[in-house]
Amino acid sequence: MTVRRWSGHLWRHRGTFLLVTLVTTLLLILWASQLLQHPRGRHIAPAVERIPYSKHVPTIIAPPTAHRGGGGQMPKLRPPRNPSEHPARRKRRHLPPVAFLKMSKTGGSTVQNILFRLGERESVTFAFPYYTYQFSYPRRFRAEFVDDLPAGSTQYDILCSHMRLDMGQLRQVMPLNTVYLSLLRDPVHTFESVFSYYMSTVPAFTLAQRAAASHSKSALHVFLEAPESFWDPAEPWNGLARNPMSFDLGLNNWGWNSSWAEDLARLDQKFQLIMVAEHFDESLVLLKDLLQLDLEELAYVRLNTRSAKDVVNLSEEMRARIRSWNSLDVLLYDFFLRAFWEKAERYGMNRLRREVAGLRAVVEGFRRRCLSREGVLPVELGDLIRPWQSDSATILGYELRGNLTDPEQETCLRLVLPELQYHSYLYFQQYGRDMRSVPEE
Repeated sequence: MTVRRWSGHLWRHRGTFLLVTLVTTLLLILWASQLLQHPRGRHIAPAVERIPYSKHVPTIIAPPTAHRGGGGQMPKLRPPRNPSEHPARRKRRHLPPVAFLKMSKTGGSTVQNILFRLGERESVTFAFPYYTYQFSYPRRFRAEFVDDLPAGSTQYDILCSHMRLDMGQLRQVMPLNTVYLSLLRDPVHTFESVFSYYMSTVPAFTLAQRAAASHSKSALHVFLEAPESFWDPAEPWNGLARNPMSFDLGLNNWGWNSSWAEDLARLDQKFQLIMVAEHFDESLVLLKDLLQLDLEELAYVRLNTRSAKDVVNLSEEMRARIRSWNSLDVLLYDFFLRAFWEKAERYGMNRLRREVAGLRAVVEGFRRRCLSREGVLPVELGDLIRPWQSDSATILGYELRGNLTDPEQETCLRLVLPELQYHSYLYFQQYGRDMRSVPEE
């Protein structure tokens, strides 16, 4: 057939030809969009060896076997027997992927528990650390710190384990439509809690504790009198010793520089919601709206709380010294507090107050139905519901009622389940094996 005859043939059937071309183009666009939507639809296979915690950095937590009930076995927490029997299971639209930046001592364990329960109920794929419970903290987050996708999963749906943020690396792991969340707390209360909880872990705090042994003052008081004398910024774990929230957000935590305002603005653009611990219920209502949840899914008890004897009673002078030493955290908190109330105004303050009242009624109902005692000392709790204990602070827990039905037991146990036990359980459910411990040197 000559070129002229081919041209005539194509011209006569040009409508069909254009239609086929259009359909082919549309199919290619849909295929490319699907690839972009699920960029991690494969196992993570880094070109380098998995990197555990830095050799010279102490870990914040003990190996997993130290936190399992029943002599090193997995906690005796059974999965829901079938979807219809789970007390909170019901149909609703698909949950968007969620990445929650869980920071040090801001109340993140309580939010993590909500996300754990939500993810378990919806059978999502969690992005868990390759080793133990944290993403190689205090190193900046890297994609290879995440364990492989389990068989049959195409993407990670929830990431909520402790990390130090690197947003570029995090976006390599999570889908494009991920909702990014975090939780801030008043810098004075955050620093007092960080100091108490990590006194034996953060080198600057340990030095202050030793110095306080010959004084009649608390270690925190001694530290605040001359913090520069204890703080060595070259020590990796000393990141928490100054502006700990800025450190966890991956920001410069040493001192003000010209890029700080731009850094805050970029974070504000990347996070759909940064919650505020001092307005926790209001934060959960905004989270409910963002993720299209029900109030019952946001029921909570405050986890990882310290005994009153371990909370330092701060004078006004000590508060002023904390704010001065953590001036970047003060700027950070004030910036996002304003952003939080702007979101609340857009949501509607009257509507917000009504929803908060409804949430508090739900929370109170769960507490009455589930709990027999609150603020229980760890020695009085069984392995399954005993929180991990810091060397320098007593962490309290909850005791459940003894007359619960099986469905109530399932719901109430998850409500009070400490972070490490729940983390271990969900990891086992997802992978069918125990978590890996950090390799010994």
